[in-house]
Amino acid sequence: MNSNWFYKLGPGLLFAGAAIGVSHLVQSTRAGADFGFGLIWALVLIHIVKYPFFQIGPRYATATGESLLDGYKKLGKGVLLSYFILNLATMFTIQAAVTIVTAGLAANLFGITTNPIIWSAIITSICVVLLVVGKYKLLDNLMKFIIVTLTASTIIALIVASLNSTQPISFAQVLPKGTLEISFLIAFLGWMPAPLDVSIWQSLWALEKQKDKSNNFDTKQAIFDFNIGFVGTLIVGCCFVALGAIVMHHTTETFSDSAVVFSQQLINLYTTSLGNGMYIFIAAAAFTTMFSTTITTLDASPRAMTKTFELLQNKIYPKAYWFWISFLAVGTIFIMVFFMSEMGLLIKIATVLSFLTAPFFAIINFILISGKNTPKEWRPTLQFKVLSYFGIVFLIGFSIWYLSSL
Repeated sequence: MNSNWFYKLGPGLLFAGAAIGVSHLVQSTRAGADFGFGLIWALVLIHIVKYPFFQIGPRYATATGESLLDGYKKLGKGVLLSYFILNLATMFTIQAAVTIVTAGLAANLFGITTNPIIWSAIITSICVVLLVVGKYKLLDNLMKFIIVTLTASTIIALIVASLNSTQPISFAQVLPKGTLEISFLIAFLGWMPAPLDVSIWQSLWALEKQKDKSNNFDTKQAIFDFNIGFVGTLIVGCCFVALGAIVMHHTTETFSDSAVVFSQQLINLYTTSLGNGMYIFIAAAAFTTMFSTTITTLDASPRAMTKTFELLQNKIYPKAYWFWISFLAVGTIFIMVFFMSEMGLLIKIATVLSFLTAPFFAIINFILISGKNTPKEWRPTLQFKVLSYFGIVFLIGFSIWYLSSL
């Protein structure tokens, strides 16, 4: 690997930016607060289970020169149409969920106003302008800065927390018991590190990266790039679990459902334990975590919808991306203004759909990478197949477990 390997990184860091969000800042911190280090096993296991299906995104795209969506169409128009309907049904809620948490953090970090809807509108507008003006290249470069800032600030916060902690630390692993604990575990596993349809985004970003002929973004480089981002999500996830365990495990704090109040509680808990001098590191880690998710999802869903619509219509629409990004931005604010009181229900619906469709995406991704359209040298090895079969069985069992717990 030559000296400009960091410049060549791109889609893998965008994956990290999209994945490291609510699942890490909220769910991982809560896992640490409630169970200490007891759910590290679950964090590592779900990364292993989902790894091959996420990796197939950039692997298939760079090996075949087409996105996973092109492959879905070859499996049947019904597969592609199913994805289109599913994405249309969930993208506004998912975007609203990540934006409202980002808005809550911005309100605490920058002040100005505590109104989460105003902050959501500001953040959404900034993200749209950045994506419209800079397009993929700016997102690619911006994410390098964001991920470095996020990782550094999170690790610094963890080191200081560890040095200041006087509480005994136990690494004993636990299996949650009871309805509430099991429900949390299912939600934790389902959204960690991200829903499996993010593999589609990966394939689209990989093709965009390939358009820059100066970096020779081939399949080998794409897999290396993805591995960097994927391992990064695991490391940051462990850091947030550790922060939750060290700082919050021995407190009686109950988190608010309000984005602004939750954000203040989160930052206050950290600064109370670590000192006010750590405020900027905690706030920077939290805000960059959520801002990276907000801007990557705002780019990815419109990009996926554009490609899907064009494949369904067999026609290219040059301005379709700008239509979908505008549609998503306006729809996100609309949901916040008129359905704020129903956000919990909407998020639960989106979560259920993500859970239940995980085996679907795992199976069709594996079929594509194993098929004749993929060059032989990039089809699965025996080890990859074994890991994939294990993952498919686990995800099917996981979905059945989820349904039985409702």
